[in-house]
Amino acid sequence: MRVESLAVLFGLVVIMTILSPVTGDGVRVFLTTSNLFNIILASATFGVLAIGATFVISSAGIDLSLGSVLGLASVSGAALVVTLGWPWYFAILGSLAAGAAAGAVNGFIITRGRVPAFIVTLGMLGIARGLALIISNGRGIYGLPDEILFLGQARPWGVPTPVFILLIVALVSHYILAHTPFGHHTLALGDNENSARATGINVRRQRMMLYTISGLMAGIAGLIFTARVNTGDPTAGLNYELLAITAAIIGGTNLFGGRGSILGTMIGALIMGVLQNGLNLMAVQAYYQQMAIGAVLIAAVWLDQLRTRGRSAQ
Repeated sequence: MRVESLAVLFGLVVIMTILSPVTGDGVRVFLTTSNLFNIILASATFGVLAIGATFVISSAGIDLSLGSVLGLASVSGAALVVTLGWPWYFAILGSLAAGAAAGAVNGFIITRGRVPAFIVTLGMLGIARGLALIISNGRGIYGLPDEILFLGQARPWGVPTPVFILLIVALVSHYILAHTPFGHHTLALGDNENSARATGINVRRQRMMLYTISGLMAGIAGLIFTARVNTGDPTAGLNYELLAITAAIIGGTNLFGGRGSILGTMIGALIMGVLQNGLNLMAVQAYYQQMAIGAVLIAAVWLDQLRTRGRSAQ
């Protein structure tokens, strides 16, 4: 799937380059350095979310609360530092703790309460967004310290800091999913839960950890977002769960579990970033962009199912 995803990414880059406006120097706007950095920066936020989605989806789960938990993490970290006046590093700890806590609550209710993940995470979508609005009184929390802004706005060696964060998270996550027992258990759980249980895998603990990881990734994404815009925004991450899930599936993660690739997800995140950026350059209205993203998600799942049926028929 990664080869196919790379082909889609390359084709999309060519199309967006051709369709994008031309600068006064005769260069396509899409290919300018500043625009390419814009794509990578935008992809960094929902790319981290997509990594969390990959862990959960490859285990045959789903997390619809990712975008709202991002918003909750954003205001939680900002409120500790700006509103309460705590030291700057509490913005980091607060964002990560809020995300992980929301994920842990999801995992606990799913595993202990035996409530379907779709219902639990859909409920958390509303709860987390509501909490974010309550904490911030419905307004953005401005004025973060320079140490936090460094995480979103600095450019060491000319590369935006969020890109480094995404790369580190992606490399660690790839190693965990592809080369550790935890990752193998995750894929086994997604392939067949009963078989996984029969082999001695603690299914409850595994799912609990997976949803906690997913929430933690939303916390990291919330921190990146906050540091980029210098605001704890209660509306941050609106509809980002759609972007994250689409990126994961485009990258080769099976919606019904048993297969997942962090590297493929990164390619999927770039595809979504290129698509959004190209549509923005062509001044396509946001409503049509949402339609395009939804259509891409449906097409990705459909093609994956066709491929799976083809393998089964052989």
